[in-house]
Amino acid sequence: MTHEQFFEDYVIGAGRHSTGRTITEADIVMHAGQTGDFFPHHMDAAWCATQDFGQRIAHGTLVFSVGIGLTANVINPRAMSYGYDALRFVKPVFIGDTLYARVEITDKRDHAKRGTHGIVVETVTVLNQRQETVLACQHLHLVERRMALQ
Repeated sequence: MTHEQFFEDYVIGAGRHSTGRTITEADIVMHAGQTGDFFPHHMDAAWCATQDFGQRIAHGTLVFSVGIGLTANVINPRAMSYGYDALRFVKPVFIGDTLYARVEITDKRDHAKRGTHGIVVETVTVLNQRQETVLACQHLHLVERRMALQ
């Protein structure tokens, strides 16, 4: 879905929620193969059974990728991702957990060097099926202004 929005159109406090996505063993195995991260926390069920969590956990980078992917349902041709700040892996994600993303516009500011654009900050919270926060971050967007600053 395409939704054109200029910097001036964003409203602090506006938000949206995603549908769910269940993490599978295949997700973890594929992510390990793509990244080279074969740490036993993700791959060794017998070893994990002896650890505090008692089972394999999803890679934090997998949870981040899936969580952000859940938010990518609207294309704004006036904006692009500018990066992420304050990324935290709050709780472990296990095989069979279902993830949901909640997004809220929490800040808007001028760009220090580009009068034609501003920065819009979305706070992204990824929750599991128990509504527990498993990941939180700030997604920065570089957004075109309707009228450039002088």
